Amino acid sequence: MKLGYKKYIIVLSVLAVFVFSFKLQDDYVLIIPDGFPEPVMPVGNELTTSRVELGKKLFFDPIVSKDSTVSCASCHLPELAFADTNRFSFGVENRLGKRNSPSIMNIVYHKGFMRDGGMTSLEMQVLAPVQEHVELDNNVLVIVEKMKNNPEYVNLSKRAYDREPDPYVFTHAISAYERTLIKADSKYDDYHRGNKEALSKSEKRGLDLFMSKKTNCSECHSGIHFSDFSIKNNGLYQLNYADSGRMRVSLNEADRDLFKVPSLRNVAITRPYMHDGSIPTLEAVVEHYNKGGKNHKQKSELIQPLALTVVEKQDLVNFLKSLTDKEYNNY
Repeated sequence: MKLGYKKYIIVLSVLAVFVFSFKLQDDYVLIIPDGFPEPVMPVGNELTTSRVELGKKLFFDPIVSKDSTVSCASCHLPELAFADTNRFSFGVENRLGKRNSPSIMNIVYHKGFMRDGGMTSLEMQVLAPVQEHVELDNNVLVIVEKMKNNPEYVNLSKRAYDREPDPYVFTHAISAYERTLIKADSKYDDYHRGNKEALSKSEKRGLDLFMSKKTNCSECHSGIHFSDFSIKNNGLYQLNYADSGRMRVSLNEADRDLFKVPSLRNVAITRPYMHDGSIPTLEAVVEHYNKGGKNHKQKSELIQPLALTVVEKQDLVNFLKSLTDKEYNNY
């Protein structure tokens, strides 16, 4: 009996070591830039290597679209800070989207998702482009069936979530991968961390102007992400917009023509600008705010004519360009 008991203890110890070793192997090491806080992960979808691996595979796989021609990465290109330089991205059958594709870098820190901020979690957001007619035009149940017919997806799903492919696995894996897209190695970041030679004189003047009461830029584009992620109208048009903004999801008239304040990180390479991609250049964006925007009834009171000089406008543009990270293809 004693020998059998000892053998039992040995077997349990070996199993414990195996499980612990597997857990360590599956832990995901998230690289967080200096000055960025530890992001909060949702309970049940904490990052692991297997979850991120599965999510990345799905993100780049056209299996998510109805005709298997378009992936998430078709509209969120890594080399463009996971954005798109088309005014509207093309979905299945070359259908044209209705909103400009924003960058999803650092999206783990965002508050509210989509251009209208109407989605409250990344897991929920994943389903929006899947069912959108002009985007992926698919059904998550159809995608899951395709995953079940692929042994690699079945194995990855079991490793990642201890279950076969299902809508939970699909939405959680993609959002897990998206939460790893964290970056902050721009010229501005070098300057902010103490290298006072990182910015040119013009860029420094632009930074001072950006943070000043003269422009009020930093009232909305605040903090380390250069956005407070609030929902506002910036006077893009005078009358009602073709896209009703937050009202599209809230059905509340008070939300008509309101959109999420975007992060300005990597803004120089994520043109064109605004929710509908209607402004092609940074120079034109600065000019829009310099003129005070259109007199829309919902326009934020912070947006007023600025009377900037030619040099001041160029300084602002140069500063905005300094927010560009070095590269993004290692995700």
